[in-house]
Amino acid sequence: MVLSMTAFSRQQLERGWGSLTWEIRSVNHRYLETSVRLPELFRGMENIIRDSIRKKLSRGKVECHLRFQAAEVNESDLKLNKKLIERLVHSNNEISQIADLNSQLTSGEILRWPGVVAPQDVDNEVVEKQALLLFTDALNDLISTREREGEVLKGLLCQRIESISKIIGSIRLKMPGIINGQRKNLLDRLEHLKVELEPSRLEQEIVMLAQKADVDEELDRLDSHLNEVKRVIESDEQKGRRLDFLMQELNREANTLSSKSIVVDTTLNAVELKVLIEQMREQIQNIE
Repeated sequence: MVLSMTAFSRQQLERGWGSLTWEIRSVNHRYLETSVRLPELFRGMENIIRDSIRKKLSRGKVECHLRFQAAEVNESDLKLNKKLIERLVHSNNEISQIADLNSQLTSGEILRWPGVVAPQDVDNEVVEKQALLLFTDALNDLISTREREGEVLKGLLCQRIESISKIIGSIRLKMPGIINGQRKNLLDRLEHLKVELEPSRLEQEIVMLAQKADVDEELDRLDSHLNEVKRVIESDEQKGRRLDFLMQELNREANTLSSKSIVVDTTLNAVELKVLIEQMREQIQNIE
């Protein structure tokens, strides 16, 4: 299955204690790079989140963001996170000593710090468990989106492969006529110049001309690389890097084909090949 690296997922959960919202987006990247943004209450989940992503994704820049909105409650139902307050005050004192400042946090500043005030009836373990379950849903949804996008990319690649195959077939059909045409042109020029060559020398010149124009080897390699592209697309292996390498090989053969071209038709065919290969290369940048 072809997987795209570009996708987005958003999952939300509402309960009596508040709401949780996960947003996960991924874009193409050479390796797997994960960024996780969590409210203070959920910091302990970060390693679990990263491990879950590593197990299911192999490439892409993945950004995960969790938002937590506690339900509104009366002042009598609030409680303070004393450990967090102690850490804040301690950190503030350390900064004041290092920077030689006489600055103290006010009560209002401390109360506004995320995670300092929590509803009395919120069970942190329950909320964290729900957040992990919701993350699993969001990650699975992201993967499903990558699969759908991957199928679209696969279809586009297959269209280009078919177009390239048709061009290769067209060039193969044209080559005998092109070689014969070049042979006739050579004979016509010799006749016009009133130059006579020994039959063996004439045959040698014709053979050399045919060798310079012969592109059978390049066409065979193009066919071989295309078959490998099709194999990789249908395989279970990681595809992106292998396909990117194959695009380089296809482009190399297209350049050689262009340099050997001796008529306008094959030059235009070579240019069209390079355009199609570049289109495939751009699409492959999004494949995992």
